[in-house]
Amino acid sequence: MHRKIEKMKEKQLIPDFLFEVSWEVCNKVGGIYAVLSTKAATLKTQLGDGLVFVGPDIWFNEESPFFDPQASTTLSDWAKSANADGMKVRVGRWKVPGDPQVVLVDFRPFFAQKNSIYGLMWEWAGVDSMHAYGDYDEASMFAYASARVIESMYKHLCPQRSKVVAHFNEWTTGMGLLYLHHNLPSIATMFTTHATCVGRSICGNGKPLYDYLPGYFGDQMAEELNMASKHSVEKRAAQLADCFTTVSDITAAECNQLLERMPLVTPNGFESGFVPSGIAFNRVRKESRAAFNRVVECLTGHKPSDEALFIGTAGRCEFKNKGIDVFLDALSRLRNRDFGREIVAFIMIPGWVQEARADVRERYNSNASFASSLSDAVFTHAVHNYFDDVILRRIHELGFHNYPDDRVKVVYIPCYLNGNDGLLNRDYYTMLSGLDLTIYPSYYEPWGYTPMESCAFGVPTITTSLSGFGMWCKGIGKTRLQDGVGVVPRTDSNYEEVVNRISDMIINFTEMGPGDVKVIRQDARKIAARADWKHFIKYYNLGYNQALMKVQSRQNLE
Repeated sequence: MHRKIEKMKEKQLIPDFLFEVSWEVCNKVGGIYAVLSTKAATLKTQLGDGLVFVGPDIWFNEESPFFDPQASTTLSDWAKSANADGMKVRVGRWKVPGDPQVVLVDFRPFFAQKNSIYGLMWEWAGVDSMHAYGDYDEASMFAYASARVIESMYKHLCPQRSKVVAHFNEWTTGMGLLYLHHNLPSIATMFTTHATCVGRSICGNGKPLYDYLPGYFGDQMAEELNMASKHSVEKRAAQLADCFTTVSDITAAECNQLLERMPLVTPNGFESGFVPSGIAFNRVRKESRAAFNRVVECLTGHKPSDEALFIGTAGRCEFKNKGIDVFLDALSRLRNRDFGREIVAFIMIPGWVQEARADVRERYNSNASFASSLSDAVFTHAVHNYFDDVILRRIHELGFHNYPDDRVKVVYIPCYLNGNDGLLNRDYYTMLSGLDLTIYPSYYEPWGYTPMESCAFGVPTITTSLSGFGMWCKGIGKTRLQDGVGVVPRTDSNYEEVVNRISDMIINFTEMGPGDVKVIRQDARKIAARADWKHFIKYYNLGYNQALMKVQSRQNLE
């Protein structure tokens, strides 16, 4: 059996060049940035400088903090030639582990050709751009420009008969794939949807996705949800790609139904190299807990006890999809139950933030202790939409006040924790280290980096069976919080059950002794280790092989 596996590996086609395109290359927007930036080091080890990322050059007034234009690359001569031919590109390296080569492309010149480009996409692939709005034009021009850049690099840099894969991420890059599919069939194309446009929109509009999935028709729902153009380019890219992939089994079913093609599942891995360990981790954890303690004291006039349980959640502000509603309701239920430890929950989710509250900042930066509460002591940073912020409004509706004798307190930190928020001035991972337990009870979560990151930092986590990571944990037999990850079964119709289950799990965790918690923290790290890219990159290699085999078939037919 071992020899058979080795033989299969020998036959597998590996690209000589991999051009990977995403709006989030050197542009930290959401979860796709985490996928690509953590995958880069493993791919670089495998492909060397045959790996080139392509991203948007949107840094017109300041330099991207993630891009090093001074770094040496093998692309410099090509870039000079490309710019002389009328393209607008910059080359350098991405400041992530592995330091991969990157091309940033200025796509603005292609806006003048927008209508003719849309006409070609209709002619080549039947893409309907008539109903486009919002970010469709910007994404499409970037996608088209990226394909032209890859075409140029292919002709200048790739020796004849090189094995070349162009990998496009999300609908935002779909037109790039369609361009190469039509004009350069010698390049193998790969398309990854990290979440379908229609599936995300169904959930975002409060419609049940999972119980009714077999009855949804993607084209019909796209019309109903006013996203026909985005769906059109996503669907055609998925169907015409040499290899179509997605990140989890749950999203694969969604793709099969709404995009009408079953994808290869390529689960998202993790790069654990930046997680501190040993003495360094203990120091970071101690400092972060002290910062959390200080914030609570400044807001409430009450300093949490050393035994207080610090709970956290984080992510984008998608109130239902990310399960923020469940998180808050579960905390509210705890107030009517018996448990021994004080609980402080931190919601680290960016809102429409202004700056740190002046009254909180003044207290935080002083050396004084406080015995009085500030007004509205549930949030740390001022928001522009105080009355409409969905999280703040729900905290108020549930009657959280953070009085000193409240056994459950909730602190909303509505800023992006990048180390420069004006109060904590620590990044998210640093603050994550100071938590005892995290909860991400998602309704729509194709993968779920936040619970996986929590595990990597040794913080036990609770997620649901509707997250890709939760499904993967079920697949390896890890579903109990005592294993490091608690996976709560979730459907379209069991909201109350989910809320109560999570409340029960929190109470059970408060009752665990230090020795048990230490073991659980170790088990959480072990789960994250099993999701390291060195284990998961094999799924992408299957995809590259599948795409390259398609090219070989085309060439054999010529």
